[in-house]
Amino acid sequence: MERLVAAVLAAGVLQVLLATADDHYLLSRIAFGSCANQSAPQPIWDAINKFDPQVFIWLGDNIYGDIRRPFIFLGKERTIGPWQNAPRFIPSSSSEMLSRYNSAKNVPGYLRLRAKAKVVGTWDDHDYGLNDAGKEFSAKSTNQRLLLDFLDEPQDSPRRKQAGVYTSYTFGPPGKQVKIILLDTRYHRDPLSSDGSVLGDSQWSWLGKELRGPPSAITIIGSSIQVISNLSGTTGPLFYMESWGRFPKERDRLFKLINDSKRDGVFFISGDVHFGEITRYDCAAGYPLYDITSSGLTQAVEKVLPSPLRFIVRFLAWFTPSTMRVKNQNCRYRSCTYGEPNFGAIQIDWDASPVNLKIQVRDINGLPVTGVDISLSELQAWNRTTKAGQDQRHCTLEVKLPWIVRYRLAILVYSVLACKQFLMLLVS
Repeated sequence: MERLVAAVLAAGVLQVLLATADDHYLLSRIAFGSCANQSAPQPIWDAINKFDPQVFIWLGDNIYGDIRRPFIFLGKERTIGPWQNAPRFIPSSSSEMLSRYNSAKNVPGYLRLRAKAKVVGTWDDHDYGLNDAGKEFSAKSTNQRLLLDFLDEPQDSPRRKQAGVYTSYTFGPPGKQVKIILLDTRYHRDPLSSDGSVLGDSQWSWLGKELRGPPSAITIIGSSIQVISNLSGTTGPLFYMESWGRFPKERDRLFKLINDSKRDGVFFISGDVHFGEITRYDCAAGYPLYDITSSGLTQAVEKVLPSPLRFIVRFLAWFTPSTMRVKNQNCRYRSCTYGEPNFGAIQIDWDASPVNLKIQVRDINGLPVTGVDISLSELQAWNRTTKAGQDQRHCTLEVKLPWIVRYRLAILVYSVLACKQFLMLLVS
């Protein structure tokens, strides 16, 4: 108990000290992650602590605050299927949300991290309060306070007065500054498939000022949902995932804002999807835009199947078309995705010339499963005078693929089901 109290006090003191030291704190190691069920074991904190980050970034689903109901196909209340008439997820009370935050905040491995690193973050849907929810969610104001309390946000912080949890931080001395911009993709988001707004007018105005403001060597934009990848374009009509690609006008607006700001050194980090991957888009700015997705700290897509069958998930991940995914020798699996618990790790070598970035998704043991080494000179607008996408590789959006390629996953699944049905008819 004494160690626990000491760790909590140390974490509070550290947050205060680092909050006042942002202007000169040379940042070289950053960890990030998402999707941490407070009721599940969380051994991955050991690997994160071993990495020894100076800053840790929460990218959402920091707790699972809503209530998941069981799959019910038949009966009075059906939570799944074509005849669904009841929600699969329902909100929990604010007292239950607080209890779940307290559980998450007191995980021993996370306590050790808080005692030595600055912790910042944003939210996604399950800590916002309801799966896939947007601006219509009525408890968002109360849950904003709960998230900020979890993050030890000062009581006089502007985040406690604004509508939404978006914010930014700047670390480092002049010439070696790292700017971290955290977006809120929930508070103002219009309904899915509306192609409406993701950020809302006030957050768009703020983001424009942030990107057009004083330059920094590196700018990391944290989004709870994926920015570059739009796998829903190739997994539909089987299932759909949230992403900026579901709001194509908003994503184009984001890319244009980055390009027009003439800001160098920008890349994205994201979570949400329960697997890790690295994607890039060569057609938005004068240099490639990367999106490093780490998801989740406990929640992972391969966990839906027993270990002997997890090769099926890996096969489907490889078979599903992805035009934006970075595939190189650093990938553990052929698909260059990783569907087990993971976290993101960023290392900045300021002594290299030019400055070098090593960005990885790492497993529960701290070993890399996919990664990229990027020279900072690659993230500079050396070709703004050329047309976007000219002589560049990752430029074909998923929705622009030929239909036979785009829908091959659905074709495979429906073909298997049809064969199964045919065989059952033959047997009968």
